[in-house]
Amino acid sequence: MNLPRFIAQRIQKTNTTTFTSTVTKIGVSSIAIGLAVMIISFSILIGFKQTIRDKLFSLSSHIQVSKITLNQSFEETPMIINTKFYQNYRKNPEIRHVQAVANKAGLLKSDEEHSGIVLKGVGRDYDWANFKENLIEGRPINFRDTTYSDEIIISKKIANQLKIKISDKVLIYFIQNPPRIRPVKVVGIYDTGLEEFDKNFIIGDLALVQRMNDWDKNTAGHYEIFLKNFDHLDLAAKNVFDEIDQDMQLVKVTEMFPAIFDWLGLMDRNIIVIIALILLVASFNMISVLLVMMMERTPMIGLLKALGTDNIRIRQIFVYNGLTIILKGMIYGNIIGIGFCFLQKIYKIIPLDSESYYMSYVPISFDWLTIIILNIVTVLLVLAVITIPTLVVSRMKLIESLKFKS
Repeated sequence: MNLPRFIAQRIQKTNTTTFTSTVTKIGVSSIAIGLAVMIISFSILIGFKQTIRDKLFSLSSHIQVSKITLNQSFEETPMIINTKFYQNYRKNPEIRHVQAVANKAGLLKSDEEHSGIVLKGVGRDYDWANFKENLIEGRPINFRDTTYSDEIIISKKIANQLKIKISDKVLIYFIQNPPRIRPVKVVGIYDTGLEEFDKNFIIGDLALVQRMNDWDKNTAGHYEIFLKNFDHLDLAAKNVFDEIDQDMQLVKVTEMFPAIFDWLGLMDRNIIVIIALILLVASFNMISVLLVMMMERTPMIGLLKALGTDNIRIRQIFVYNGLTIILKGMIYGNIIGIGFCFLQKIYKIIPLDSESYYMSYVPISFDWLTIIILNIVTVLLVLAVITIPTLVVSRMKLIESLKFKS
């Protein structure tokens, strides 16, 4: 029979109301609340980062490849679409999709208002799957076989500014020599919540940009490259750079939007500090719980010593008690944390200001590996810490322990 474990179980089943029972409940609550907060924090952090990235990649890409140029405007230097890289990109295991697009600056005018815009011309190879999540009204563009499509998709911000809606006809003024004007029809309205996109970009046909720039059908402004795994961005960028032509340049999304990714990195550091503080508080609470338990059980410790029980076995009794408290707290913590995340994910209980946070509700993303790691780290750290107060057992003298009255 495992004597320390047996005595620990008997102590836990004691029905008398003592100060220890109250402190034990506090210890369980501390572990439960700490673990629940960590699960919720990481689920929100991962969900927030994933949502921001998805919004970025709905109108941008992981990697952008274009001609080397000193031009800093939205007018792009033409490049041939069917390069060797474009024809062979499917052989690269890191790349999910490549599409040819072109940007062109212009002025969008309705009957009442006008606004400077950037027309993003897309072709039949455009991946609408990611973009459709931002499409709040209307439909994607229908392409034509013989000429360019006169359909466009605008942002909600531009639609409100110009007071236009689905099916309205508007004019695009292209400021060039000679200036050109084209009537277009609004068939969709999108909303990413990212002001940098929403206030500038509209989606149109690549063939329209080609016509305005006097390009042929095998010409675009740049490639947009999407990866299978964003975490492999640096490695994939290096491989792509080795495959593209010498007169082309490569830009990663982290270089295109450094402020956003610096902000996300700052959030990672803040969460780590918060988690460290939570674990520190939980550890100190457990130390306090065990010290109180040992103070109340001092006569029992003295009796066990008188019967010949060594200090290691007596310490194991309180370690078993501490482990029980930790496991109870972890069960409650997982129920509270995962339960709250499920409710938020399904019912979107907590809203957000979309203008400040780029989304209308607190996002949740479950990473079960992270949750498992949090549980393992919690039990190992707190279990290691609670061995410290049990060292008091070794310093307790037999006679004083037997005389002690709680």
